[in-house]
Amino acid sequence: MHQSLMMTRITTTCLAVLLMCTVLGGANAQSVGSTYTSTAPKDCRQLGKPSELDGSTTRMCPGKDGLMVLIAEDDLREIVSVGRNRKEAAEEPAAKTWFAPFNSSETTVEWHAAGQKPFAIIQRWHIADGSDPDKQGRPNTKAMLVVTRLPPGPVCHVAYVDAIANPNANELARKAADDFARGFTCGKDEVKVIGTRGRAVELATMR
Repeated sequence: MHQSLMMTRITTTCLAVLLMCTVLGGANAQSVGSTYTSTAPKDCRQLGKPSELDGSTTRMCPGKDGLMVLIAEDDLREIVSVGRNRKEAAEEPAAKTWFAPFNSSETTVEWHAAGQKPFAIIQRWHIADGSDPDKQGRPNTKAMLVVTRLPPGPVCHVAYVDAIANPNANELARKAADDFARGFTCGKDEVKVIGTRGRAVELATMR
């Protein structure tokens, strides 16, 4: 009887410990998900006046968790960076990353976050393909998703996903953000090409 009582107490204690670990684990676990913001001109603050020479523009757009998105367009090419303010965003590696062909980013920014803390943005870009003109002789564009890491630490491109070559491009980009963004070292690690390498990625990585 004594031994049976002792076993019952041990079992009860083990179950209590297991339950406590489960509760604490659930409390500490952070769900990963996405929210969205806009970089459309109507949703942003224009910085200065557009250049009369080349039409270049710069605007700041509200993001998540106190971060702002900097969009700068010059000579039909854009840069997208993130920071607490214009100065911070303009000094990040992402602000110095240009694609050689003409390009533009779409106005929807996906903020990939753990709990309430975003650690990456995902944005669709369109890269002009000079070898594929339309009926008016203008280059058709090829779509690509860009995964960019966020602070703490520098802001820079982490991964490219060709949106045409990969039907599941959105899922691949989110997985790349989960797997690589937080541990990515800007300036040291090479930007990763995720999935099938298509024409958009080929154009974007031209040097």
